[in-house]
Amino acid sequence: MPSAADSPAPDQGLPQRPRRADAQRNYERLLATAREVFRERGADAPLDDIARRAGIGNATMYRHFPTRRELIIAVYADEVTALCSQGETLLKNESPAAALFDWLRAFIAHVAAKRELALAIPNDQGGQRSALFDHWHKAMHTTASTLLTHAQSRGTVDADLDVSDLLTLANGIAVASSDSDQADRCLQLLRRAIAP
Repeated sequence: MPSAADSPAPDQGLPQRPRRADAQRNYERLLATAREVFRERGADAPLDDIARRAGIGNATMYRHFPTRRELIIAVYADEVTALCSQGETLLKNESPAAALFDWLRAFIAHVAAKRELALAIPNDQGGQRSALFDHWHKAMHTTASTLLTHAQSRGTVDADLDVSDLLTLANGIAVASSDSDQADRCLQLLRRAIAP
């Protein structure tokens, strides 16, 4: 399954040196803190506040993430990677239908909570934003397709269901629902509708 971690980086094409252990810890701390701050205050939160909350100097932050754009890309890519990894784990641990709908619930929560973050990535002349979005969409599509095919092979969901249609319905639930309770009710209606 493609990983969002493999997504084109802002400096794509350049070889990446492995980070020292302390640099890796700083990178991960900044990423985790940025995720929290963006969730609380939006993607336009001051970068200095992120560095301060992480307990890391501004210079260190800008070495890892020279621009807001690169930080937002890193945070969003990390979220997509986690979502796709969850799909891989669910394949191993759940019944096929439960795995599919547990992942769709996570997908709906992701779209509802992270849509603004993804849209905050500035467009660029070279088309990198489009390439990133395409890569992330393909990763999520592949995850959903694997879970759907597995459920279909066990006869637990409609064999004629197309993964693109399923993701369109789930995306509609995420965007149109007023809260997580309504999203859950809509997901249950979808589950009943696609039962074989």
